[in-house]
Amino acid sequence: MHGIPSSIVSDINLRYTSKFWDRLQATLGTKLRLSSAYHPETDGQTERSIQSLEDLLRARVLEQGVTWAECLSLIEFTYNNNFHSSIGMAPFEALYGRRCRTPLCW
Repeated sequence: MHGIPSSIVSDINLRYTSKFWDRLQATLGTKLRLSSAYHPETDGQTERSIQSLEDLLRARVLEQGVTWAECLSLIEFTYNNNFHSSIGMAPFEALYGRRCRTPLCW
């Protein structure tokens, strides 16, 4: 949907260190950055994002009594339209250059 990433941060896993994966990354022009085991600061931003999504999903599932799959699109929308201090704006705004229009802002 958004194209091929310029780089990927991953843990050291045989799946990502195989010759196939190396050739695929070279063909796509993607740089693979491997994180060190027991050093969460390497991909801390990713870990924080995952934790935020888990918290949102858990709260919604417990409050509404629905499955996580039923509320995943709402959680994605919520996450992408909330301010992120690391980038100084919402991810939607960073990607599209404008704020998301919703009935809440009309």
